[in-house]
Amino acid sequence: MPRSLLGDADRERLTGLLREHYAQGRLGLDELRRRVGVVLAAEYADEAAATVADLPPLGDTGPGGAAGSGMRIGQRRRHAQAATPGPGWTPTPERFRDPSTKKIMRVWIDPADRSRHYIPDDTG
Repeated sequence: MPRSLLGDADRERLTGLLREHYAQGRLGLDELRRRVGVVLAAEYADEAAATVADLPPLGDTGPGGAAGSGMRIGQRRRHAQAATPGPGWTPTPERFRDPSTKKIMRVWIDPADRSRHYIPDDTG
């Protein structure tokens, strides 16, 4: 499977996540700097995604899962709409017209949790 190149929007999103984890006390300043350096130097999305792979989702209250989400460990997440694909997400051949916006959407899969994400398809 071909690797996805890392775009500027993904770099900004990941560095923002890292800053938020630092603000919540999950990372020290040296670790924040190291991880941001990895994101800035990464060429591929999977390389950069590794910098947040060991961190809990933001808003996580502990082992039970995200605050107010009702999700349990190992439970599959539902699909979600996003403006751009996240690092490591893989596109599928699936496309559909969103009934509310009338835009053509492409389905992407996050291999980390097999969740489905709907991204506006600029090719069609």
